[in-house]
Amino acid sequence: MNKRLLAVTSVILAFLVFAFFAEGNGTSKKENKVPTVGILQLVTHPALDQIHEGVVAGLKAGGYTDGKTVKISYQNAQANQANLKTMAQDFANKNMDLTVGIATPAALSLAQAEKGQSPVILAGITNPVGAKLVNSLSKPGKNVTGVAGDSPYQKQTAVIKEVLPKAKTIGIISTTSDSGGTYNAAQMKKNLQKSGYTVKSYTISSTNDMLQVANTMAGEVDAIYAPQDNSVATAMKTLVSAAKAKNVPVIPSNDTMVADGGLVTYSQSQYQVGYQAGQMAARVLKGEKASNMAVQSVEKGNYAVNLQTASDLGITLPEHMVADAKANKEAY
Repeated sequence: MNKRLLAVTSVILAFLVFAFFAEGNGTSKKENKVPTVGILQLVTHPALDQIHEGVVAGLKAGGYTDGKTVKISYQNAQANQANLKTMAQDFANKNMDLTVGIATPAALSLAQAEKGQSPVILAGITNPVGAKLVNSLSKPGKNVTGVAGDSPYQKQTAVIKEVLPKAKTIGIISTTSDSGGTYNAAQMKKNLQKSGYTVKSYTISSTNDMLQVANTMAGEVDAIYAPQDNSVATAMKTLVSAAKAKNVPVIPSNDTMVADGGLVTYSQSQYQVGYQAGQMAARVLKGEKASNMAVQSVEKGNYAVNLQTASDLGITLPEHMVADAKANKEAY
């Protein structure tokens, strides 16, 4: 009996040991699971492309390298609202550990699809509170946080004043369907009016309207301000061409629009916006709650100048702006 009891006991102990290690291995696999991140970008454009590059670099700096310690899925909606909805829902169906929205429409689509289930990181969102993505910048209160991309309006107003001292009437163009662009245009209008400028507002419904509206605007103003607006940015070369034909300078809101022919600006680094968003994403993947993380912004910026545009328009840019732009490789 003792031998039989010993044999049975040995079998039971062996089974328990096997079960223990099997459970331990299962837990280990779960803990070692490679997290998944979905990045949704509104449209292909240099500014948004730089944000995307920054997000990937920020994740890497936080310890998450694509294909090794994280699996990144990237989708580009090419400015199609139906694509945004489908792609965002696809990420939600795949239970991504975290998603990143580049530009307001992309972030909104992700937030609506996730419904608070998975964290959403904002990258380059102009007015996250106004878009109802977060309750406040300091306390998002939702499973959403990230990096806002507001323009340095006062600094850009100062640029216009210094570069174009004789300008009195400024035209601002934005897209009716772009909430971020509309917000940017309104904020810059306030700053310009406070500085004594007459401001005329113009709108387009899509990039197809740009040539006609730009031709009209260029005949009515001394200079044009192009805000952070996705459609305006996409059609920047058309805007610049129409304005140049009437010797009207375009002062854009960011450096990539200067590269497309804008005269000069002072702007945030779009890459840095993405980089900080990527770092925040890494923190969330490590366990921090997005709802408790204040929305960040990129404080420091630099000048960007287009020397060819300045030459074409017969404008001499201030030496300190040119020197700063060259030092930051933002002279075109």
